Amino acid sequence: MALIAPSRRLRRTPFSDGVEAAGVKGYTVYNRMLLPTVFRSVQEDYRHLKEAVQVWDVACERQVELRGPDASRLMQILTPRDLRGMLPGQCYYVPIVDETGGMLNDPVAVKLADDRWWVSIADSDLLLWVKAIAHGYRLDVLVDEPDVSPLAVQGPKADDLMARVFGDKIRDVRFFRFGWFEFQGRDLVIARSGYSKQGGFEIYVEGGDLGMPLWNALFEAGKDLDVHAGCPNLIERIEGGLLSYGNDMTDDNTPHECGLGRFCNTQSAIGCVGRDALLRVAKEGPVKQIRPIEIHGEAVPPCDRLWPVMDGDLHVGDISSAAWSPDYNTNVAIGMVRMTHWNAGTELDVITPDGVRPATVFEAFWT
Repeated sequence: MALIAPSRRLRRTPFSDGVEAAGVKGYTVYNRMLLPTVFRSVQEDYRHLKEAVQVWDVACERQVELRGPDASRLMQILTPRDLRGMLPGQCYYVPIVDETGGMLNDPVAVKLADDRWWVSIADSDLLLWVKAIAHGYRLDVLVDEPDVSPLAVQGPKADDLMARVFGDKIRDVRFFRFGWFEFQGRDLVIARSGYSKQGGFEIYVEGGDLGMPLWNALFEAGKDLDVHAGCPNLIERIEGGLLSYGNDMTDDNTPHECGLGRFCNTQSAIGCVGRDALLRVAKEGPVKQIRPIEIHGEAVPPCDRLWPVMDGDLHVGDISSAAWSPDYNTNVAIGMVRMTHWNAGTELDVITPDGVRPATVFEAFWT
């Protein structure tokens, strides 16, 4: 197996020393940073995530900071979600679109103040797009990538672990809200959020020098909770319908095709750069859309490319993510399917590297 050659272009994180000491077995590259993909095995990591608590190095979720008098105006230009009612202390999942309505990113927007936002991005060069919009609209705003590296704590025991390090008030933070909590004399933003359906938090570690002290504090406090190093888990995210930008959607897809229409307030989100295009999409409706799909038979191989979804000789969609689910005893998958074939219960075929498999469109994701 070929290895990735290290260089300054491929950035380590403030937590990389801890990740390596924990026995990481695989990485991917995400926003030109290392993102762990497996520690013991995908299946063992999956079971542990559902039963205990994990600490994830997700520093690759880089922040695009908007700071200045026009910060809120810029944020609204970027997304079709109406942000007028959003208050400091809230986090919103926000599709970011271009002038055609195509998805450029699907980050979480963190409103620190009316004049200061962090946009916690998925894997794309969103910083360059935001800088261009700010310059083109001649906005009074500074756009930059701050020294902020998220560390996630996920799993059913996450509240207990976090309370030991940050105090019991952490339990009062509501979903997609954040508070400021002290660690070694510094205040950190901590949100109840994360890229799993098991519950937990994301700690926005401002200052790379705090990375390993915080990592070590969490592991010391969680010994009896069976805390382990972990990472976003392929099986668990597919079960929960958590989409991966660049895998399940690209800039060729609109939010409506990705099942994100509920985050598009195109009538009221005045100023969004892609608003006119999305108004047409909302009126006409998408012709294809993300659907949960069960692939029958034995465990499928890794899905590292699109797998055609067929109705006889007719190509009606593509599978973008797939994995064997131990809890549901079947292959769970995410696919983009034409409207003529996306109804729950529709029987189709999927062309996998191991051959043609029968498949069924599901009504909803598994969790």
